[in-house]
Amino acid sequence: MSANLRRAEPAEPAPHSHANSGRSRPTAVRFDSVCFSYGTDPILQNVSFHIHEGEFAALIGPNGSGKTTILRLLLGLALPSAGRIEVLGAPPHTALESLGYVPQNAAFDPAFPISVAEVVRMGRLRGSGSRYSSEDIKAVDAALEQADVADLRDRPYSALSGGQRRRVLVARALASNPRLLVLDEPTANMDAESETRLFRALGELKGKATILVVTHDTLFVSDLTDAVLCVGDRDGRAGSVVRHASIPVARGLAPGAFGGGALQVLHDTEIPPEDCCGKGE
Repeated sequence: MSANLRRAEPAEPAPHSHANSGRSRPTAVRFDSVCFSYGTDPILQNVSFHIHEGEFAALIGPNGSGKTTILRLLLGLALPSAGRIEVLGAPPHTALESLGYVPQNAAFDPAFPISVAEVVRMGRLRGSGSRYSSEDIKAVDAALEQADVADLRDRPYSALSGGQRRRVLVARALASNPRLLVLDEPTANMDAESETRLFRALGELKGKATILVVTHDTLFVSDLTDAVLCVGDRDGRAGSVVRHASIPVARGLAPGAFGGGALQVLHDTEIPPEDCCGKGE
């Protein structure tokens, strides 16, 4: 299975968008003609895209489409077989100190007695033997507030719900004051309240750092998003129609259900009208 990736701009840029600034903007992430294969199975073929500094971008696509491979390449955990990748103007592995990463799952021994504040403090670690400074303490306090988990700071991490843990991991990433924040499936298995609080936290971060959300949930693509990157498998099918447009879902049904300006992104996967949005709404 091979993936094609295309960039889709919103029809009407958000107030904070620089889409019409009329001047060249630096890029936070750039893939140029990137190829990657697992053995003889091509996963990415000539993938090119960019994310401007300060943008809020969503990388979307179904499971197995190549999103995880793109994420591994961006984090420097894998090397492309061809093409070039730049993160914050440098090879991925050299940009890690300026990057905050929120994994879909984090392995913590439930029996290990660690508090929320201690988890967030890990984001300030810089090599073995380093000690926390007053600057580190201030950064941790700020990150707890930004991620809306300050009220949980003294609670055991193991006692939190899945949504609360995810927001704590966001705080851990923010503690390093990253220029680029990458979140992998941030709303997976998250309750409605935690999702709302996460959206609020990310909204307050918009414009302060470049944000990339990797997800298969198109409903995550909300009015926060400046750019949408759709990953899809076309397999050379003749007559395929790819529409990278952002339109209101079901005449406002989704915003009412999900508590935000949810948008729909249309791409290769074709869904019969009777299976979508209330019998063709």
